[in-house]
Amino acid sequence: MSTLLTTFSALSDATRFSIVEQLMEQGELPAGDLIEGRGISGAAISRHLKVLREAGLVQQRVRGTQRMYSIRSDGLRMIADWTISKRQFWESSLDRLSDIIERENSWPT
Repeated sequence: MSTLLTTFSALSDATRFSIVEQLMEQGELPAGDLIEGRGISGAAISRHLKVLREAGLVQQRVRGTQRMYSIRSDGLRMIADWTISKRQFWESSLDRLSDIIERENSWPT
């Protein structure tokens, strides 16, 4: 569970969340491309990427002088698995809500 908490904590920051989304959409990118449009320094991006690496959400490889970043599918799969495991909770909650609405709609006015 602590790994999952670390993952959600890493994604709770808007900048880190947007980095993950960008990497999911565009694939592997150099760190410099992740700075563009965010209005933050290279040092700040490096700190965000470190948090994402430590949470198991991104991986880094060296290509010449560049640091290339990509998504670690295992980290995202853990979130998906957790969400799916809660499916029964959501389905039963929605069923109860449906029952309440149906009862309210059948009451005489």
